[in-house]
This record gives sequence, structure tokens and C-alpha cells, in this order.
Amino acid sequence: MPRPIKNIVILTGAGVSAESGIDTFRDAGGLWEQHRVEDVATPEAFVRDPDLVLRFYDMRREAIQTKAPNAAHDALARLDAEWPGELLIVTQNIDDLHERAGAKRLIHMHGEHLNAWCTACDTRSQWTGSLIDRPACPACGMVGYLRPDIVWFGEMPYQMDEIYHALNRADLFVSVGTSGAVYPAAGFVREARASGARTLELNMEPSQGSHWFDEARQGPATRLVPAWVDEMLSA
Repeated sequence: MPRPIKNIVILTGAGVSAESGIDTFRDAGGLWEQHRVEDVATPEAFVRDPDLVLRFYDMRREAIQTKAPNAAHDALARLDAEWPGELLIVTQNIDDLHERAGAKRLIHMHGEHLNAWCTACDTRSQWTGSLIDRPACPACGMVGYLRPDIVWFGEMPYQMDEIYHALNRADLFVSVGTSGAVYPAAGFVREARASGARTLELNMEPSQGSHWFDEARQGPATRLVPAWVDEMLSA
């Protein structure tokens, strides 16, 4: 008999925010068709052409502020508020739509668009404007040291110890709207399975790691996630 579900870890990816109008990176027509990864999303790109990188993220930062949470974000925020056990939402997304929907138990493993990171004093500050003009750091006043608080390819995702601790305690691991192509997140399902968790994938189509899940449901996140949350809260 499966063990009771008390502790839940949820991984969310681009498919959750796509229905709010935020471009995905890997689908046809996504951002990577317009910009090569090597040009905008690596530390080497920032050294080579900082203006290109800053303009790219300035545009993304401006765009996400015009978007709104959708039914999937709202449902996960409701689960966060009402679930009596442990719960952690780990998002690969760098928008703030989970927060605007009301989610609290949340980790942005790839950083946040609406933060700037000062590499001089190692402070992260809320940031909604542009970085292209090299503004001063709000914390230390140094000019020219702010960069997007985004985990680029080749950099270590944030709060990995916390994430693995939660995965090792999870009774249920749910992956929503992810491609299963980017590590270490793509390996979370195996980490959770190794600890005895049940695993569920909610996605538009099977991910690259779909075979690792006990159950997979296909469809838009705005339909699948509210239905699953209703199941969990009525069980």
C-alpha cells in the first residue's frame, strides 16, 4: 500500500507560464530561435557583449510585468495555502507569477527577473527597471556591477541543498510544464523515486524523462493543475 501523502514537492517549468503569454525557450517560436544560448545566457556572453545580454534581459523584465498569473498559478497558490503538510514549489521560471498568485513556499532555482545582483557586494535587490545604463547598486553604490539575477548555463542553481532535502522527504513529486531536458531539475524525479515518493507528470506532451514517472497526464497546465489540486484538497 502506498504511504500517505504528507510532503509534496512540485517542480514547475516554462509550460506553466506559457499560458500567461510568456515565451518559452525551447518550443518552436521560442526565445532560443531568436537568440543563441551562447549569446545571451552564459557568463562568457556577458563578458563578450554585456550590452546585448543586458538589453535582452531588460526586454524580458519589462515584458513579464505586463503578464498575469493564470489558473495553474492560482491553483498551486491555493494548494500552498491549504495543504497541511510540508510543501515546496521549486520553479525553473524566472518570472514572478507564482508570487503574484499568492504562493509562499517557493524557491526560484534559476533566479528572478525582478532582481538585480551586485557582483561587487553580493547583494540582490528588487529591480523592475533597466540595467543597460549601468545604474549604481542600491546597497553599496558601486557603478557597473549589477547583472541580472539569473542562473546562466554553466552556473550553479540556487538553494540546491534545500531542494534535495525536500525531495528526500517527499511522499509525492509532481512535475508541471517542464521539458525534462535541463539538469539538475531533470534529475529530480529520480531523486524523489529513490526516496520512495510517488511521481506525477503534468505536461502538454511527454517530457524527455516521462518514463521515470508513475503517472503522466497530458494537456494544458491551466486545465490539469486545477483539477489535480482539487483532487488533493478533497481527498
